[in-house]
Amino acid sequence: MLAPVVTPSPAFTALLFGLSGCLVDFGALAGAARAIDAQSPLGDEFCQATPGALAILQNLHRDGVPCAWLDELPDPVSLELTTHIKQWIEPGPRPGARWPAPDACWQTLMALKVSQLNGCVLISGEPRLLQSGLNAGLWTIGLASCGPICGLSPSQWQALTGAEREYRRGQATLRLYELGVHSVIDHLGELDSCLADIALRRTKGEKP
Repeated sequence: MLAPVVTPSPAFTALLFGLSGCLVDFGALAGAARAIDAQSPLGDEFCQATPGALAILQNLHRDGVPCAWLDELPDPVSLELTTHIKQWIEPGPRPGARWPAPDACWQTLMALKVSQLNGCVLISGEPRLLQSGLNAGLWTIGLASCGPICGLSPSQWQALTGAEREYRRGQATLRLYELGVHSVIDHLGELDSCLADIALRRTKGEKP
């Protein structure tokens, strides 16, 4: 009996990430903290990589998959936030048009020397950046617990009861799907399985 033919999953062309509320700054609170105190350095709770972020970036670096981060915070704040991840990922260029215009995504892909939109993915917890990715024609993955919709620091998130976390996660997931994103996960620790699902959808001919 012949073994079944397995169709290989199509490789991803490039991955774009939000910075605050995605790779770092779990609750996307650094901007507000800097506005309150413009002199003191951001605490490690802001700069610490979010769950799964470092492993994802190291794997992408190892596999040679182009990737970059995007953010609209002032440059000094963004650069401070990248303390623990800057060796693994570069910033995208600052576009003239603000989110949700697609310019940020397109210009970042051009900076990465990516020649096609096919297989490009944007991951973020920020609705305006996700809308930018949708407007640019990318696959989009929203983050439910990590980002400005829930808007809680790691310690605040852990202090919630299980029921409170589920409620907030559910509300964020609903909002992200209403926006039109293609998939929603809790945080980057769940990204591998989500990318595998999108790869399967692509083999079936689905387009973003």
